[in-house]
Amino acid sequence: MPFDAPTPDRKDGQVLPIIGRGLVLERAGRRIIDNVDLAIESGGISIIMGPNGAGKSVLLRLLTGLLNPDAGSVSWAGRRPDRTRAPSVGLVFQKPVLLRRSALANIRYVLRGAGRAERRRRAEQALARAGLGHLARSPARMLSGGEQQRLALARALAPDPDVLLLDEPCANLDPAAAGAIEALIRDARDRGTRIVLVTHDVAQARRLADDVTFLHDGRIVEQTPAASFFDKPSSSAGRAYLDGRLLID
Repeated sequence: MPFDAPTPDRKDGQVLPIIGRGLVLERAGRRIIDNVDLAIESGGISIIMGPNGAGKSVLLRLLTGLLNPDAGSVSWAGRRPDRTRAPSVGLVFQKPVLLRRSALANIRYVLRGAGRAERRRRAEQALARAGLGHLARSPARMLSGGEQQRLALARALAPDPDVLLLDEPCANLDPAAAGAIEALIRDARDRGTRIVLVTHDVAQARRLADDVTFLHDGRIVEQTPAASFFDKPSSSAGRAYLDGRLLID
């Protein structure tokens, strides 16, 4: 879900590159993120992959500023993350977080910096792009799981963000619903939004990735073009993961 803030003028709202340097996060004496460096620059779809507990979702939240690292720093276009530029960073979780309002009103809510007529026009356009125009007046929480996720994605894209961060958006969806989400992701990429996607689905990653960041035990083990990772991963952990073998420290 995009942050709860008015849409800024895009000249002031630029966030790319998003850079994490020396990121460390500890919980209960365990390092969940261990000295991670990551840069998100313009163009394409980046996939963050790794086994359960690798730190993928936590890393995503650090990059958005939703979590503060215990060590290291995150910068958006050279400055600390801040709410005035937050609508330039779209975020969609595995479980959609929707308001108790209509589908249309959910999208209008994140466009509060625009005039009333412009808000409605852009909200209707976002719904139509997601194939949900016919459900504009339907209560968001009465939609099917796949429709709710498409609505969450449409809402995140409505402010025209520089970057869209997605945390397992197709988990628990059937193939048709997942295909609709992937089509929206490709469309957003083609319209210039930078995409960063966390997924466990190797087949989905093969379909979408331009590059892959592979995490294991809180560390980046590989960071490489997608073809290189899927054809010949350089790490034993990466090879085991693609083979479907358990990763045991």
